[in-house]
Amino acid sequence: MRRMLTTALTIGLATVVPPARAIEEPAYTVQRQYADFELRAYPPVLVAEVTVAGPADDAGNQGFRILAGYIFGKNKGEREIAMTAPVTQTPEPTKIAMTAPVTQAAADGGYTVQFTMPATFTLTTLPEPLDARIRLKEIPGKRYAVIRYSGFWSDANYTTHLDKLERAVTAAGVQTQGAPVYARYDAPWVPWFARRNEIWLPVP
Repeated sequence: MRRMLTTALTIGLATVVPPARAIEEPAYTVQRQYADFELRAYPPVLVAEVTVAGPADDAGNQGFRILAGYIFGKNKGEREIAMTAPVTQTPEPTKIAMTAPVTQAAADGGYTVQFTMPATFTLTTLPEPLDARIRLKEIPGKRYAVIRYSGFWSDANYTTHLDKLERAVTAAGVQTQGAPVYARYDAPWVPWFARRNEIWLPVP
């Protein structure tokens, strides 16, 4: 079930992203470097996000197209917003009524896809989306255990590195809480061996 929730995101970036890598990336501080991962602290950021139904690949493609439309002018004022990296995706669990005992299972919750907004914007200066499905919000500062790797955007590659990260944080005694975040920094035409991919595990 976890494998289904965290299937690697494959998005058609080639149709909307210019050839150069996005200039702006979210700032962070490395709090500690481990052998197989690093502990990062991210400040608050503004995001545009949309939640769409699974499976993961379809949700990623659909969510990306919706958000790309927003930053490329489908907003009040028809303003273009610079693309940033990475594109992230997390599973959005289904909400169910409170019962005893408390249990949770993956069902039709969907996935939340987010674009980080450039640091020059605030919630009051970001243009209003024309698509009512898009939400603009500030994400509080967070800490993550992060593994970085290259290679194909395949489920096998993602799962291998997620397992490696989970074993490493357990061995290091680092507590994590919440769903993993899959982050990609490059367009599809970047050679597989040069791609930058990351998995972030939230740290309370």
